[in-house]
Amino acid sequence: QVQLVESGGGLVHTGGSLRLSCAASGRTFSSRYTMGWFRQAPGKERDFVAAISWSGGSMMYAGSVKGRFTISRDNAKNTVYLQMNSLKPADTAVYYCAASATAAVWRTVSQAYDSWGQGTQVTVSS
Repeated sequence: QVQLVESGGGLVHTGGSLRLSCAASGRTFSSRYTMGWFRQAPGKERDFVAAISWSGGSMMYAGSVKGRFTISRDNAKNTVYLQMNSLKPADTAVYYCAASATAAVWRTVSQAYDSWGQGTQVTVSS
């Protein structure tokens, strides 16, 4: 398993931007982990946001964020990023980083991932 720590959350106005980071440690990028971002709003299920393959060559996005969010990774730094632009109040949620040693990027269910961070709060005010 890997240990994941998210950072970069905060409060922004509608239309603003944030960049989330997820630092991995442990059995990390020496293994071929697919990395994903999920989010959970109060009273709702945890939803897929984006995923990136080990090489960084393949990405997958939820329809609600496509064109606004960009996932990337720096394997030398054991870090995954989520650049979030044109933020909306509907993007308000706790954002979680996740890792999977087996899942392909098109696996958008949380059950496909076996390591999770503690989450970082993103709040978008109207």
